[in-house]
Amino acid sequence: MNCWGVLPAAGSGSRFGAEIPKQYLQVNGRPVISWSVETLLAAPLQAVVVAVGLGDSHWPTLGWDAEARVETCIGGAQRQQSVLNGLATLHGRAGERDWVLVHDAVRPCVRGNDIGKLISLTDAGGKDGGMLGWPVNNALKRVAPSGAVLDNVARQHCWNAATPQMFRYGILLNALRQAEAAGISHVDEAAAVMAAGGSVLMVPCATDNIKITYEADLALAGCILTRRQDAMAQSSGGMA
Repeated sequence: MNCWGVLPAAGSGSRFGAEIPKQYLQVNGRPVISWSVETLLAAPLQAVVVAVGLGDSHWPTLGWDAEARVETCIGGAQRQQSVLNGLATLHGRAGERDWVLVHDAVRPCVRGNDIGKLISLTDAGGKDGGMLGWPVNNALKRVAPSGAVLDNVARQHCWNAATPQMFRYGILLNALRQAEAAGISHVDEAAAVMAAGGSVLMVPCATDNIKITYEADLALAGCILTRRQDAMAQSSGGMA
């Protein structure tokens, strides 16, 4: 089984409102994206392609270009185009049936064991791909643009979608090409694959696999990573 990684990282992070793209902001002394890259490299991936913005001056300063399994390509204005460019970089090396894991650059807290579970369960699951997520535990409301609550949404079968999302190289490439040809920009890879008739397995992951969207998320990610590092240090000390 061959697996590859694609990390779309060309976004400007406009909703965050920082002077630099949020993937380059610091969490516990390291850029957000470095946490994400490091965790992907701990998985059995042949290479990780990072799609960066044109003229990105931050990425070259991080030192990842010295890592043999890390490559870069120029991303697009939308996530979908960045992923397509990443897949194009793997052309000629990734086989049609190889797996590709696409991960948000701004999900620094994803757990390595959850990535391992995604790979093993998706490979054995008989689907075209799989994704990480967890069940919704809040009441859901459908709200009008005016702010008026319209109705309730049953949450019993609703899940929060996360990443990585994992698909066969050929299936994902064809699905994204179809979307581009139709002028459709899907919210994630799972949506594109399903729109093209594919099937996707939901694999449960830890609920702390958060996405950095707003300033408060940055502080929360720092707390999550600190707690995890402290737990690992205590475990190592106990074993000694």
